Amino acid sequence: MSKLERLIAELCPEGIEFVRLRDVLTIKNGSDYKAFGSGTYPVYGTGGIMTYIDRYVYDKPSVLIPRKGSLDKLYYLEEPFWTVDTLYYTEIFETIAFPKYLFYYLQHLRLETLNVAGGVPSLTQNVLYDLLIPLPPLQVQREIVQILDNFTELTAELTAELTARQKQYEYYRNYLFSYEKSCSKSKQVEQDIIWSTLSKIADIGTGSRNTNEELEEGKYPFYVRSQQVRRIDSYDYDETAIITAGDGVGVGKVLHYVEGKYALHQRAYRIQIHDKNIIPKYFYYYMQNSFLNYILSTAVHASVTSIRRYMLEDFPVPIPSLQEQSRIVSILDRFEAMCNDISSGLPAEIEARRKQYEYYRDKLLTFKEKVS
Repeated sequence: MSKLERLIAELCPEGIEFVRLRDVLTIKNGSDYKAFGSGTYPVYGTGGIMTYIDRYVYDKPSVLIPRKGSLDKLYYLEEPFWTVDTLYYTEIFETIAFPKYLFYYLQHLRLETLNVAGGVPSLTQNVLYDLLIPLPPLQVQREIVQILDNFTELTAELTAELTARQKQYEYYRNYLFSYEKSCSKSKQVEQDIIWSTLSKIADIGTGSRNTNEELEEGKYPFYVRSQQVRRIDSYDYDETAIITAGDGVGVGKVLHYVEGKYALHQRAYRIQIHDKNIIPKYFYYYMQNSFLNYILSTAVHASVTSIRRYMLEDFPVPIPSLQEQSRIVSILDRFEAMCNDISSGLPAEIEARRKQYEYYRDKLLTFKEKVS
């Protein structure tokens, strides 16, 4: 029998009393911060920390609950903070409720399912106050928190390691392509680099599909203007290609490497390398590393909303030997798998830990209700 099971058997053998959320905390509205000076206290919105100001609204443990927007993003804070009006903060009655226990239980309830609005997702205080919350003795609450903290700490460690690996990957990728920063004759001879433009080594075109052609469970990948890969039941191309967004927020950032059958949005570009002296995956990694900066320097404005065809055609491409290209691809493939592949490496480990945490959280927070 675990320590938690012993505590429950000893302190609440007949079950757990359920109470309304209003019985364990008070919900407070956030407010505007713009009249205050800069400082050290964080200002929270539904997306996280927005800025820092010179005063706080509350300085005790609190659960921040979205009022509008992303209703699944709760925050638990123990340091002084300020909240804007899209977030509620809570004053918790700590004599009967352990603050972090309430945070975990509200996560378990999945508050996004309680949305009361037809447009922007919203939660009202009345809906929240009427929620039923199991309230075991404080010793039981603390033990549950300790167990779940162990899971979240491990996930946080893995996430920190992934962040470090991603920075290492970007640094090393930049290093491998550092010859782009020097076009001197001696540098080119030393590394046997030939410079070309994309128009000379690839076919460039756009798709013909619209977003509304997407299917929930289509047979083929459907590339649009985001990193999300959608699905469709017919294909336009069967090839190896690099896909990039032609306009929108993904300009210069959205890139996909494709091998096989796929469909393409009408405002996305496909780049199909036809030069036998270039390994397509090499060009994909080079484009990842250099294309955004090229687009920003080519555009008239710092903020780019669309890519013109000539921008792609004039994109300069360094071409080392096939052996060197293969070496670069081999190195970056390993980094890519470690940092981004959801079926292996750290992302897979983090996802497994997240699912494990959610499973045990839901299991630990499911109680037999005490019958009065």
